[in-house]
Order: sequence, then structure tokens, then C-alpha cells
Amino acid sequence: MTTPFKAAAVQAAPAFLDLKAGVAKAIALIEEAAAQDVKLIAFPETWLPGYPWWIWLDAPAVGMQYVVPYFQNSIEAGSDEDLALAEAARKNNIQVIMGVSERHEGSLYMGQWHYDANGDVISRRRKLKPTHVERAVFGEGDGSDIVVNETELGRIGALCCWEHLQPLTKYAMFSQNEQIHAAAWPSFSVYRGGAYQLGSDVNVCAARQHAVEGQCFVLSACATVSKEMIEMLCDTDVKRQFLLEGGGYANIFGPDGQALAEPLAETEEGLLIAEINLDTIAIAKAAADPTGHYSRPDVFRLMFNRSKNPRVMNFDEGLQAAGTDEVVERAEAQLEAVIEQSE
Repeated sequence: MTTPFKAAAVQAAPAFLDLKAGVAKAIALIEEAAAQDVKLIAFPETWLPGYPWWIWLDAPAVGMQYVVPYFQNSIEAGSDEDLALAEAARKNNIQVIMGVSERHEGSLYMGQWHYDANGDVISRRRKLKPTHVERAVFGEGDGSDIVVNETELGRIGALCCWEHLQPLTKYAMFSQNEQIHAAAWPSFSVYRGGAYQLGSDVNVCAARQHAVEGQCFVLSACATVSKEMIEMLCDTDVKRQFLLEGGGYANIFGPDGQALAEPLAETEEGLLIAEINLDTIAIAKAAADPTGHYSRPDVFRLMFNRSKNPRVMNFDEGLQAAGTDEVVERAEAQLEAVIEQSE
């Protein structure tokens, strides 16, 4: 038997383009959760320093005005802001999964940083494939970012936004015996009525479906768009039609798909809190375990490269990673193929 505990999903607007203010607001939410004996809190996608909504509102050239402030207010690993979040997790004895725009050298990545209750970093994952116009801002992750981590609360994984619409990505998560899942969303407030897949119905269903398919608990954190953000980003009537206030649809789902917390109004900020009892996963798994007894590996299998994919490697590191004998065998096979083609 496991001991039930409380977990929280955040629904709140970011301190837009203000990293220091955003960290302060995050710490306040962490403290609020800890005061209610919450042991795990999940934040929305790129909540620090906010989702770059301008990419959906105008031409790339117009959005260039935001490149420098967004880059400067994105968070770096090891920075004072990173250490402040770690200290908040330690001081409040709570695990924190923070949605960030991660700045690494000259590039940005859509990240989820997981701190344990001692303030140590469990993982810093990156979104595997930024969605649509997000690719004008962010780089990509690799197979090492599709990971479920063993923690004192259980096996915890995380994905951003439309990673929940990637069937193979989800299956890779399920295959790691995911018990608790942090789903990070930027808010559902853009193109309402004009692009149904960007609305709340589809994306709330995607979070719920992850819980049902994977038989896991899902903390579905969702940001809101504030009036201040609209004033900053929407300087025409057309833009004001595209980006609306609110869009907060945070939820918490159990492994049977049941909603475990009462949703907030879409413009309201706060915490959704629910009790997590890992023992109930066994009931859901008994019905359908897609990577266990409910699978058919003789018909379908997933090929999954979990390795890091560095841009630059030393030559000897490449040999060690592959194994010298394997490198030789691969070269011989390639040579034989060339000879056969020439004949």
C-alpha cells in the first residue's frame, strides 16, 4: 500500500516577459500549495517568462521586436532564478515541475524543470518537437527528454502541450510505467471558433485521454492570458479578435479518466488540488495496460532512441558510444553494399 498525498496543477497568468517577477510569483504559488500540504506542484508551458503569443498574431518580421526581451528573460540552468526555485522547493518540502523557456547559449527550448523536495534537479526535459510557429522561436529536444523519473512520490513524467497529440511519444512514456504525469499548456485563448484543435475541448480531452490510455494521474496545468498581456501584444482590432483574455482550463485526472478537482473559471487564477493514491492505478491497469498485457508486440512495436543527441562530439567519444568493433562492422557492411551496387 502506498501513502496518498496531495498534488496541485497551477492555473495562472505569467508575469509576462519579466523573469524575476515570474519567479517571485512562482514561489508564492509554491508556498500557497505547501501551506495546504501539497507534495507536488506542476506549472504551465513556458510559464517563465510566458508563452510567446506574438508568433500566432502577426508576421515573423513584426515579432522580431520581442526576440531580445524574450531571450533575456528566458531562464538559464544554474542562474540565480534557477537556484531560487530550487530553494523554494527545498524550503517548502515540495516537488516542483516548472514550465520554462530555457536559454542555452544562443538558443531557446521549451522546457519542464523538475525539482525534488530537497531542491535537487531531477530532470530538465525539452519539448521534443515545438508545434507549428513555435519552431520560429524554439529548438528541439531529443530522445533523452522522453523520460519518466523514479521519485519518492512515484514515477513521474512530463510533456508539453501538443506532445499529447503524438501517439508514439505517449506510448514511449507509458512504456516507462508512468504513474503521475505533468501536462503543461499555454492557455486556450487564441483563434476561438476558427481553429477547433486550438480550443479547450480538444486539449482538455488530450490530457484526459493520456490519463486513460496510460492509466496514470495527470496534473494538467494551464496558463491564462491577462489583460496586461493583451494590452502589450494586441495593438490592432484584428489581434484583439485572435487573442482573448482567460483561456485557463487546468484539470487533474485520475487513471480512470475521472476529474479529481473542481475546475476554476477560465479567467480565474489559483491551484487545483487533488489527492493522489497510486494504489488505484492497479485497478485501471487490470482493465487495459497498453504496454503490458493489452499489447501485441508480435504485430506492433515502437523503436525508441533514448540517447542524447549532442551537436558536437569528440571522435573518441563517438567510438566509445558505438563500440569500436561495431564501428568496424558497420563500415564493412557499408563497403559491401557499395561493391554490390557497383556490380
